[in-house]
Amino acid sequence: MAAEVCHQAIGTFQSNSFLNNAKNNQKFQKNSIILTTKYFTSCNGLSRRASNYSAQRKCRIRSSASQTSVVDPVLSPSRSSTTETPRKSNEAALILIRHGESLWNEKNLFTGCVDVPLSKKGIDEAIEAGKRISSIPVDVIFTSALVRAQMTAMLAMTQHRRRKVPIILHNESEQARAWSQIFSEDTKKQSIPVIASWQLNERMYGELQGLNKQETADRYGKEQVHEWRRSYDIPPPNGESLEMCAERAVAYFREEIEPQLSSGKNVMIAAHGNSLRSIIMYLDQLTSQEVISLELSTGIPMLYILKEGKFIRRGSPIGPAEAGVYAYTNNLALYRQKLDDLY
Repeated sequence: MAAEVCHQAIGTFQSNSFLNNAKNNQKFQKNSIILTTKYFTSCNGLSRRASNYSAQRKCRIRSSASQTSVVDPVLSPSRSSTTETPRKSNEAALILIRHGESLWNEKNLFTGCVDVPLSKKGIDEAIEAGKRISSIPVDVIFTSALVRAQMTAMLAMTQHRRRKVPIILHNESEQARAWSQIFSEDTKKQSIPVIASWQLNERMYGELQGLNKQETADRYGKEQVHEWRRSYDIPPPNGESLEMCAERAVAYFREEIEPQLSSGKNVMIAAHGNSLRSIIMYLDQLTSQEVISLELSTGIPMLYILKEGKFIRRGSPIGPAEAGVYAYTNNLALYRQKLDDLY
């Protein structure tokens, strides 16, 4: 079953080890901005400059104004059912999914920013995650630049009842944008844009990447390895601390993702344990001590509702909790009812 669904998804799945952030294929105006990571946006006290990113790396980031053409205005609860023009809503859904188990998770190796695909178990976890969010609207998807997060997003969407196709947007060159352009308006309405960003990548583990976790503990001592993994501001050798990971991930969320939610779009983020912990720290206003104890399981979606300018955690839409998820907001209940009527 997992292999079959994976093959169905592979037609839309195109990975590149470190994809540049993409731009909407319908609009070719030059509305992207250049971000240099020499300076990180200050957020919740996350203002310290990360030394490992002092070199200026230029990334093309798609502006929020270019993300509207492939959104379906009919079935999304944050859109009017009688007009093609998106309107601002005071409510939107945010789904966070940590990628399924990777081949290196399976081998108990430090993975970090090494680009490793999902294991068979990880594929099953991604499919199961998709079932759990199959009745929750998704208008745009953000992933990291790493293949395991992108696979998770693609496989999850194969289970969505709306049956839209996720399309990775590319901005490597003018030719890449031209070749990947969609010319059918009907097809665009049945597609979901996927924006890949290195800022959502896993924390970079430096010299620990590729090492077996148990062997690393034996070599350096359990206390030292625990400090590298669980402290907030102490990085492993030549790697990132959680604080450094949070600076880039939260800045990207505030600048690129939060405006989408504020405009009424429903967003899914498929990323990693540490980049998602950083975002949850921002959403739930956790302290540095609270976030280091936060654990996220692979393949388990977490739902937030942005309502009247505030993020409210709704937990994972599964089992008995599912009723509570839909009962909280009329928009989600109406969306599910439309899906029940149509499918």
